[in-house]
Amino acid sequence: MHVAFLRGMNVGGRRITNAELAEIFTGMGFADVALYRASGNVMFKGASDEAAIESGLQKALDYEVRTFVRSADELAAITSPFSEEQHAPRGKLQVTFLKSVPDAATIAAALAFASDDDLLAIVGRELYWLPRTGISTSDLDHKGLHKVLGLGTTRTMGTVQNIRKKLG
Repeated sequence: MHVAFLRGMNVGGRRITNAELAEIFTGMGFADVALYRASGNVMFKGASDEAAIESGLQKALDYEVRTFVRSADELAAITSPFSEEQHAPRGKLQVTFLKSVPDAATIAAALAFASDDDLLAIVGRELYWLPRTGISTSDLDHKGLHKVLGLGTTRTMGTVQNIRKKLG
C-alpha cells in the first residue's frame, strides 16, 4: 500500500469530493483506493510514481496537484524527533512531506528558521515542525522555508498516525 499526500486539495475555492478523487485514482489504474478526510490523503495499491499521479490529476482536474507518495513502511517510520519534554508545552506536531531528501547545506539553511517558539527537524524526506502555540499564531517564515526546501504538503502527526492505523 501507498499513500499519496496531495497539496492544496479543497482549499482556495477548489473542491472535489472523496468519491470523485477515488474515481480519478481508480481510473489511473490504482486498486483498493481509500481516502482519509477530504484533504487529499489517498491510500492505494499500485505503482508509486509521483509524476504519473501528478500528470493524471492535472488531466482530470485541469490544475496542478503536487503529490508526495509514501509507502506503508515509510509512513510507519515517521515518528517525532522531539523529546517528551519538548512536546509538553506545545501545539500539535506538523509533518511536511518533501519531494526528496535535502542535502546537508539545505538542511542547515532550513533549520536556521527554527526558534524557541518553532522547533524544526528534518529526517529523510520529512520536515517536522513543533510550534509552541497553534500554527495560525506562529511567526515561522513558511515562504522562506519553501524557498529553501521547495513546496511540500503538511499534515498533523495525528493525521499521519490515523492513516497508518488504516493501513494496518
